[in-house]
Amino acid sequence: MQKWSRRRVQLLLFFCLFLLFIISSILGNQSTSRIQGKVPNATRRPSFPTFLTTNSSNHKFTKWILGASDWGNACGSSQIYKKRPSLATVKLQPRDSRQGSCDFFSGRWVYDNVSYPLYDEGSCPYMSDQLACKKHGRPDEEYQKWRWQPHGCNLKRWKGLEMLEKLRGKRLMFVGDSLNRGQWISMVCLLQSLIPTGKKSMSPNAPLTIFTVEEYNATVEFYWAPLIVESNSDDPVNHRLDDRIIRPDSLFKHASQWENVDILVFNSYLWWRSGPKVKLLWSVDDGTCEAADGLDAMALALETWANWVASSVDQRRQRVFFVTMSPTHLWSREWNLGSDGNCFQETMPIEEKSYWGSGSDIETMKLVENIMGRLRDKVTVLNITQLSEYRKDSHPSIYRKFWETFAPQQLANPVSYSDCIHWCLPGVPDVWNELLFNFL
Repeated sequence: MQKWSRRRVQLLLFFCLFLLFIISSILGNQSTSRIQGKVPNATRRPSFPTFLTTNSSNHKFTKWILGASDWGNACGSSQIYKKRPSLATVKLQPRDSRQGSCDFFSGRWVYDNVSYPLYDEGSCPYMSDQLACKKHGRPDEEYQKWRWQPHGCNLKRWKGLEMLEKLRGKRLMFVGDSLNRGQWISMVCLLQSLIPTGKKSMSPNAPLTIFTVEEYNATVEFYWAPLIVESNSDDPVNHRLDDRIIRPDSLFKHASQWENVDILVFNSYLWWRSGPKVKLLWSVDDGTCEAADGLDAMALALETWANWVASSVDQRRQRVFFVTMSPTHLWSREWNLGSDGNCFQETMPIEEKSYWGSGSDIETMKLVENIMGRLRDKVTVLNITQLSEYRKDSHPSIYRKFWETFAPQQLANPVSYSDCIHWCLPGVPDVWNELLFNFL
């Protein structure tokens, strides 16, 4: 009996220990699910992707990254945006963007067929078909031969070898939309002829595209982020969507790509002006979005970006530039009263001093000035807006590759599909890079 009782006690003890182990395992799995952001009932909300970790970022931004398939279910409901308190945490004095006593951004265009163009369109193997106007039938070449002349001083002339020395051992990255990509292509074309064959390479087209200069241990890169913060338009190819959704406080996905870059050149403007209201997704958990106008949404995105710059940029080793808005020339009546066209067949710059068209928004410029002013010496503003306003002649209009198919009635009316947003190369973006060269 004693032996049997002892055995029963042992069995009972074993059973209790086994039961305790099972209960602990179940509780442990539930805890892990909560940590990883999973919920038992998958129908309650969309399944969002994995939490990313890094040990190189010291800024506090949302780190949940949405995959392409998640954006379709991101906004379960929508409401009107009510202005929130400013996200900006930095309060610094504004800085003067001029170089010494010279205001490089105030001046005039001078015809110069001796020094310009700075390169030949056909000799740059990295030229974009969206910007290669001569290749696609543009009959005139005068748009390539204008030099920007500041009032009362001179820009230092472009020297490619000197620029390569400035880039030695460094990464230069352009971050933004297709207009910033045009400036990146301009920079690559300005430099590539100085580099021997076999000593330069271009990575495949992707969100991050890299031009490598081996002898200088340097790269000139472009990163697609048209709205600066994370958005459903972050795919460099598939971004023409009915709804534009951003996460106003989420910069981690993009900042992880650019945070260690030596020279950063940002732009953001046109995407905030086109299309319907921008939807703001504040939380991936409840799926509630707010509909905001472009200027409010841009303010939120730039304030998040400004906080990143203020907290993360190391001025001892990094330079940050912000390029102001690139103007459009969609209505010829603004420079030629009574006309009903656009930039199509325009071959000369606008001569009216301080011309300002509707393609450039004053409120947006004020917003940019206010936010950049808080960053003081952390950011250099390249104010390309006024000088580019004069160049109605330098857009591709119909002389570029179009990926969409136009109806016969459109083809019969070239004004209806002219591209008066982007810029031919060689052309205006080369001058933007000359300004960058002068400030480096």
